[in-house]
Amino acid sequence: MPDHAPRTHLATHEVANQPPPVGDRDLLVDDLPLREALAREAPSWVAEQLAPLGRDIGSERVRDLGEQANRHPPELRLFDRHGRRLDEVCYHPAYHQLMGLAIEGGWHAVAWQQEGRGGHQAHVAALYLMTQAEPGFCCPVTMTHAAMPVLRHSPAVAARWAPGLLANHYDPRALPASRKQGLTFGMAMTEKQGGSDVRANSTQAQPSDTPQGEPAEGGWRLTGHKWFCSAPMSDAFLTLAQTGAGLGCFLVPRFTPDGERNAIELQRLKDKCGNRANASAEIEYHGAWAEPIGAPDRGIATLLEMVQQTRLDAATAPVGMMRQALVEAWLHAQGRHVFGRVLAEQPLMRMVIADMALEVEAGIALALRTARAFDGAARGDASERALARLLPALAKYWHNKRGPGLIAEAMECLGGIGYVEEAPLARLYREAPVNSIWEGSGNVICLDVLRALARHPEVLEALWQELASVRGQQSELDAALNDLERLLDAPPPEREPRVRWLVQRLAQCLQGALLLRHAPNAVGETFCRTRLGSEVSPAYGVLPMGAPVAEILARLPG
Repeated sequence: MPDHAPRTHLATHEVANQPPPVGDRDLLVDDLPLREALAREAPSWVAEQLAPLGRDIGSERVRDLGEQANRHPPELRLFDRHGRRLDEVCYHPAYHQLMGLAIEGGWHAVAWQQEGRGGHQAHVAALYLMTQAEPGFCCPVTMTHAAMPVLRHSPAVAARWAPGLLANHYDPRALPASRKQGLTFGMAMTEKQGGSDVRANSTQAQPSDTPQGEPAEGGWRLTGHKWFCSAPMSDAFLTLAQTGAGLGCFLVPRFTPDGERNAIELQRLKDKCGNRANASAEIEYHGAWAEPIGAPDRGIATLLEMVQQTRLDAATAPVGMMRQALVEAWLHAQGRHVFGRVLAEQPLMRMVIADMALEVEAGIALALRTARAFDGAARGDASERALARLLPALAKYWHNKRGPGLIAEAMECLGGIGYVEEAPLARLYREAPVNSIWEGSGNVICLDVLRALARHPEVLEALWQELASVRGQQSELDAALNDLERLLDAPPPEREPRVRWLVQRLAQCLQGALLLRHAPNAVGETFCRTRLGSEVSPAYGVLPMGAPVAEILARLPG
């Protein structure tokens, strides 16, 4: 709730020269680059359906929910008062209200309800907006959304679980799935000894002796540990375990088919740098009941589609956080006077804000273009399917490399007040690394890009086709594309040590191409000069002389 009539005339001084309270804002109306991206990338229904969400996320009420959910992190409840095992996580009511906002709005399910018709653009745009309320609760929304392609590998499993996944009903109670209308999904993949190398997993799966003909037919029992379990109060978890044939994929429900709590023991909650509103747990399976999905030796292949979905979300969330940080800095600069002038009129500050705005516009453009590739792939478009293999990795890697620096720069724009926990920037800064680490850290992502380019020639063909329309329009981009061609033609031993540079350059060239094609010339041209040209700087705020700063800043909210 907003503070009513705070006192400004105090005993020793007057509180002056402070920006006004933000109040309720409409984050969709305020976000011109997002609206432009939706207009070109998505059907008209997407922006129409997002309109209420933009108002909700921009409200003081929802901003307060995000603050409350972070101030009161989840707590582990292992036993009831009599010592019976529960293995539950208790969340603050604010967290549940944020989850209700997302699930009851259908943003976890819209990609599948409108698949091939703009559903992925709708999901990604909604995630970008919801991240600006609180990034942590978006994790279980992403996991639930991303579980659908995995369920499709087993029609019998999908028949039981997909209706609950697709329901726009949030029910946080710890009850068997059969007693709930809406369901959420988590994931438990990594183990201590392997980390990203999930082939080193040691969790064992043995066929269960469940009687034939029961709902549990084909059930297995899992024994082992998982170092990270995302969203540990979910109704079901996708996990990997060793079968006699190899590494298999399993669905582990919170409750067994006979209604008993499954033997999933929460060892502890992770004390994380950020992402505090969301729980991550270390767990052990003690003969936990599970049902297989896909072939018993194809667990990683079964999960690949889910990984692509989660990587796109992990590429989108940092753009939402960067946008929130940018707007926070700009509104502060517009409401504060320094050295006799409004801070937003100071040339150096304008350069910094304009440079950050370019980064955010580029991120929005790439995230929405990637989402369109997913919908195109669902319609059977071969070129879009090829891009959908590559773009999530490029965007995830690069957006997350740019996020922490931009958020730190935004904190600096506010000065000391930006560094304290009362401002949202401190929370965003702690949050900034998580999406880079989650679903494959930087080196893993870069190696995946190399494999995609090597194994799927159609990926490179689709990429050059995407870039062809801007050849000859901008000199710095042309030079960067020529350098890329030379690097891609180099022998594999020469490519791997430079693959981070390759992935960075691919992402930046795609961003530049999208902005040249669709954004005002002031944005596209300046982005290419500052990211691909001779005046590149690792710091924000280093724009060339004569850069159209006023035109770039005019696209920000007032």
